Amino acid sequence: MILSPKDRITTPQAAVVVINFILGSGILTLPRVSVEKVKTPDVWITVILGGLIAMMAGVIIVKLSQQFPEKTFYQYSGEIVGKWVGGLLSLLIVCYLLITSGFQVRSMVEVTGFYLLEGTPIWASTMPFIWIGLYLIIGGINPIARLFEIILPITVILFLLVAFMSFGIFEMDNLRPVLGLGVIPVLKGIKTTALAYTGFEIMLFLPAFMKHPNKAVKAVLVGISIPLIFYVITVIMVIGALSVDGVVTRTWPSLDLIRSFEIHGLIFERFESLLLVIWIMQIFSSFTISYYVAALGLAQLFKKNIQPFMFGLLPVIYFISMIPKNINDLFKLGDMVGYIAMYLFGLLPLLLLIVSRWKVGKHEAKL
Repeated sequence: MILSPKDRITTPQAAVVVINFILGSGILTLPRVSVEKVKTPDVWITVILGGLIAMMAGVIIVKLSQQFPEKTFYQYSGEIVGKWVGGLLSLLIVCYLLITSGFQVRSMVEVTGFYLLEGTPIWASTMPFIWIGLYLIIGGINPIARLFEIILPITVILFLLVAFMSFGIFEMDNLRPVLGLGVIPVLKGIKTTALAYTGFEIMLFLPAFMKHPNKAVKAVLVGISIPLIFYVITVIMVIGALSVDGVVTRTWPSLDLIRSFEIHGLIFERFESLLLVIWIMQIFSSFTISYYVAALGLAQLFKKNIQPFMFGLLPVIYFISMIPKNINDLFKLGDMVGYIAMYLFGLLPLLLLIVSRWKVGKHEAKL
């Protein structure tokens, strides 16, 4: 039930899952949080460096997973560090994924409440969102991957359309001078931008579902490259239009960029609704895949059917999404998720890979 032949996905589908998991709140918040750290127009360089670091971490995760064919992290971690420590690490990842799910749900509620559904109770926005997510994940990884395949092209087309329509208010001078204050400000922002790529950790689990797990490195590199391009375009367009000083004073600078211009004579004169459409689709993608993998973790840890865990986690995610009292609490929760991800997926996979290779070498030496 947990892993069946029908649960196999192709290499492009794996890449699409990585892309959709990474994209989400980063498109809306990355320009502000990165500019706050860098404080120069060189943020786009920081975004590229952050993406390269994420690629290295992603490849390490894939190499670790490939040591244990057809097994997820929940199943093979015990073989590396022992049953109890492996179980504890798996539970930590399940908790991380549940907090991530709750954060995604609340982010959706805050943005839609501010721009689309003003005055709507939080529970009224939350309940349909998480129930639809449950309906999707009940079918397993295949329906999730197929839906992501539909969402991604729509996202690419609408994002590029909206981004390039803002060229009318773009000022190249806002991006100059390049490295005017040296490389130190750029290096200060790398941690922030690297955290915007969290989502590649899904490769701790996806290779077990892939038809060709030997191509998982290709999937993760493509899966991080596309968000990297999205993020670079976003920060260049936002800073070019709003300037560094203008970005740090806004909560959602990407949406404010789209709201700052109108094109008369078209069916739509305002275009923030298009950006919101693709952002809500991406936030739904991030929510569903983290929800599914959290339920999968409990199912594999306790060797039970996955469906009771899917239903059982629904109120847990709802509760977590209700914890932030306001938008500042939500940003603090997002920062906490990022720091947990940095330690769990930045350092831990490398240590586990070293230990597993050492164990293999030790075993071969005895033969």
